[in-house]
Amino acid sequence: MRIPGLFITGTGTGVGKSHVAEVIARQLVAEGRRVGVYKPVASGCRRQAGVLVSDDALVLWEAARRPGELEHVCPQRFAAGLAPPLAARAEGRRVDAELLRQGLHYWNERSEIVLVEGAGGLLSPLTDDEYVADLAEAFALPLVVVTRNKLGTIHDTLATLVAAATFRDGLDVAGIVLRDPSPEQLDPSAESNADELARRCVPPLLAHLAWEAREFDRPVDWFGLAQRGR
Repeated sequence: MRIPGLFITGTGTGVGKSHVAEVIARQLVAEGRRVGVYKPVASGCRRQAGVLVSDDALVLWEAARRPGELEHVCPQRFAAGLAPPLAARAEGRRVDAELLRQGLHYWNERSEIVLVEGAGGLLSPLTDDEYVADLAEAFALPLVVVTRNKLGTIHDTLATLVAAATFRDGLDVAGIVLRDPSPEQLDPSAESNADELARRCVPPLLAHLAWEAREFDRPVDWFGLAQRGR
């Protein structure tokens, strides 16, 4: 059985996917939903008591009120701050493509909705032969595209939407979330990026998320958006 879900991707690395996924999870929990959270693979993990820990996975787990076991949030973790296949190779390992997919079953059995956070952007390498888009296609969940509120976001967002539309038979994009960088990184384009994205992109601009904010600038029916993928 496949439950409703959203696949949180980004226009690149470091755009704020985990922050957006965290806020979505908190909102869904506040609405009374049983939320599963899944980050199939993470690199750049820190070692604690001899175990690699993904801080992004930990944040998601906490935001969803600690559903299931933390180990199942991110079952494949690597230390090097590289793309997952390179980080795995540095440890003499390989990313397990089958586990990437099977790991979702754990959450399908325990949740009303599952939030999946990808690694980097849609065309970021996920294994030696696959990209994040391959996993997004396999899960068939609507995409939430996170983009950073900085100069260049128009190009980055449109390029990601083109990639989604042209990848195999196309990936369903539920919409876009514009997330602010830290205050010292803001530039003059931050005042116009939201309007430009709303005007130029076919998928809607769902929300704007300020730096370190705990809620979006407007209400969004995340559960309703997740159901369109069923």
